[in-house]
Amino acid sequence: MIRHKFEQIKNFLSNHQVRPIVAFFLINLFFIELKTVIEYYINFNLGIKGMMQVLISVLNPLPTAILFLSIALYFRGYLAYWLMILMNLIQTLWLFANMLYYREFSDFLSFSIMSSGSSVSENLGKSIAGIIRLSDFLVFLDIIVLILLLLFRQITSDKKGLQRRYAVLTSTLGFVLIFVVFGLANSNRSGLLTRSFDTNYIVKYLGLNEYAAFNAVQTRNQAVSRKKASAAELKPILKWINSNRAPVNVKYYGVDKGKNVFVFHLESFQQFLIDYKVDGKEVTPNLNKFYHDSHTLSFDNFYNQVGQGKTSDAEMMLDNSLFGLSSGSAMVEYGTSNTFQSAPAILNQLGYTTAAFHGDVPSFWNRDNTYKSWGYDYFFSKNFYSNASKSTYNVGYGMLDKIFLKDASKYIAELPQPFYAKVITVTNHYPYETNKEISSQFPATTTGDKTVDHYVQTAHYLDSAFGEFIAWLKASGLYDNSVIYVYGDHYGISENHEAAIAQLLKKKKITNYDLAQFQKVPFMIHASNLKGGIDHTYGGEIDVLPTLLDLLGVQNTNSVQFGSDLLSNKRRQIVSFRNGDFVTPTVIKMNGTYWNTQTGKSIKYKTASKSMKKFIDKTQEYVDDQLKYSDEVVTGDLLRFYHRTNFKTVIKKNYSYTTSSTLARLKKALTSNPSSLDAKNKGKSLASLYKTSELMLKSQSKIKKYYEKVKEEKAKEKSSSDSSSASVEPASSSSSSSSASSSK
Repeated sequence: MIRHKFEQIKNFLSNHQVRPIVAFFLINLFFIELKTVIEYYINFNLGIKGMMQVLISVLNPLPTAILFLSIALYFRGYLAYWLMILMNLIQTLWLFANMLYYREFSDFLSFSIMSSGSSVSENLGKSIAGIIRLSDFLVFLDIIVLILLLLFRQITSDKKGLQRRYAVLTSTLGFVLIFVVFGLANSNRSGLLTRSFDTNYIVKYLGLNEYAAFNAVQTRNQAVSRKKASAAELKPILKWINSNRAPVNVKYYGVDKGKNVFVFHLESFQQFLIDYKVDGKEVTPNLNKFYHDSHTLSFDNFYNQVGQGKTSDAEMMLDNSLFGLSSGSAMVEYGTSNTFQSAPAILNQLGYTTAAFHGDVPSFWNRDNTYKSWGYDYFFSKNFYSNASKSTYNVGYGMLDKIFLKDASKYIAELPQPFYAKVITVTNHYPYETNKEISSQFPATTTGDKTVDHYVQTAHYLDSAFGEFIAWLKASGLYDNSVIYVYGDHYGISENHEAAIAQLLKKKKITNYDLAQFQKVPFMIHASNLKGGIDHTYGGEIDVLPTLLDLLGVQNTNSVQFGSDLLSNKRRQIVSFRNGDFVTPTVIKMNGTYWNTQTGKSIKYKTASKSMKKFIDKTQEYVDDQLKYSDEVVTGDLLRFYHRTNFKTVIKKNYSYTTSSTLARLKKALTSNPSSLDAKNKGKSLASLYKTSELMLKSQSKIKKYYEKVKEEKAKEKSSSDSSSASVEPASSSSSSSSASSSK
């Protein structure tokens, strides 16, 4: 049937005296256009509305497709045909890669993300397996058919080729169309390339291939901007920061001074899971209890603010109060080379031991290099855990949380106090892979969406692991002497699962307002001396570091940080999203639409009151400036020019995370700074107090106990055998002994 269709097209073009090479060009162009536009509407959520945007979306795949295909027109014979197929293939591979990436991450591939392949490649296959569909390969169908037609000589070669001037005219047409599309796009959305923080807009208006070119230029400019950056660029940034800096709340300032600090990272964990039930059963009973504890401050209007860097962006914000990049990962691109004034370095210089714990390879998100730049004393990656090598002890992106946390407790007990410990879990990570224990402990939801349905199961497992960790903190004595921060790093279910989200939220239809609320993640601060409760303040991950430092009583008025203390009574409650959208207590902007935060009703900007328009414009200005200035600090490495009071620049070469050097330093600290749990317990490890229900460890423990019992029984048998043979000779001795005893 497919071949028949191609024959019809071929006959039509032949009857109208179209030369074979031109016909082949038009066929390739038609199919590149067709599959790109189809994907725009099926796989990409571009928000195409109105006739102008529809027209632009139809036109924008053409310019680069014409340019690429026109290269073949400068050649003759079958070479020209094969070159056209190659150009078709290159564009289709780019389309295919973005289809897969966008399906889960709601974003397009960037050169930064692709260049970070070394840090993500080990786990990429696992994600693709959960994303890919058989129907995705249909984008290659036209190429396969064209190749077969060429191989079996069903397509006649145009040996003469086109005259050079026609090839040049075709290339020129491609260039002209680029400017035509850009003109149409700019008329519909002015300042597209200068003001937009959202890659969806670039693709919607300019096209997928043009986005690639834009991103390549953007990536190059980032490298150039660092070279050109100077101290003078800090002046407007510092002015903006100081004018928006929130004063401390004296009620909370310094109340946790000297306490250990835990930053517990809940992977892909969203706010809606708190108190959520499936079949009448709580998904997260331990976190619910912690959330409502009388000594826990819980924030119910706290949002994730990550971009493409996801977890790495969350870490960037929590440790630095700097945003991730508009594309790519700041940790990957700048983590090795940049100067930072991070939480671990600040606290380390105040006498804290600083450590990060993660159950995956150290290179993931470039952590092994970035953590040195941030000033972490220790980084306990997968290399440090005895159970890490067993495949049954790993699911998805690393070690099972229960096993990881139990293993991590050994090193936590060895850290000199006070310490700052960041603990990053991974089991509740897309694609939410389960084993028998995880799937048997909690029922999946029944939305029909495989990704979503397993999400509650891995979240329940994470909750159970968290409960065990808290129980150990209490048993070891750390619980009352620590301030514990617990947060979700980013969404677990992307916007592309709207039907399933609607079922989870028990709604018929999801709006952009609902999607904005779905960006909420939990944030909790627990300490024995805090009066708990639910705080309705609007904030996000960018605000955590200023909050943490104020609670610890760290002077922070001369910092380059873009967040503000969540506990301040005079802070601006504006949550900036990486794409330029925002949330305030009054208005939400999501995907270009506006909503009343309190009522959920739509706000039409054109018909809104002057005061509302002014508020929206002022808020947008704040958001744009905050993101722009943060980007300038990161891409220009501007902190190398800024000297924070009482802070020494981190010297990266002084840090080593090899197993041997780390263990040697911990051993030395046991005597040189005997303030760790183990040191106070006379060198005996308190990790033995850690109790887990992890079936993998339990079965391993049973096997170990079985062999120990067998060994013990064999030893008894040997001992009994030895005493039997020994009793033959000492009979007289026994008698004398008996006599002696008797005489006594």
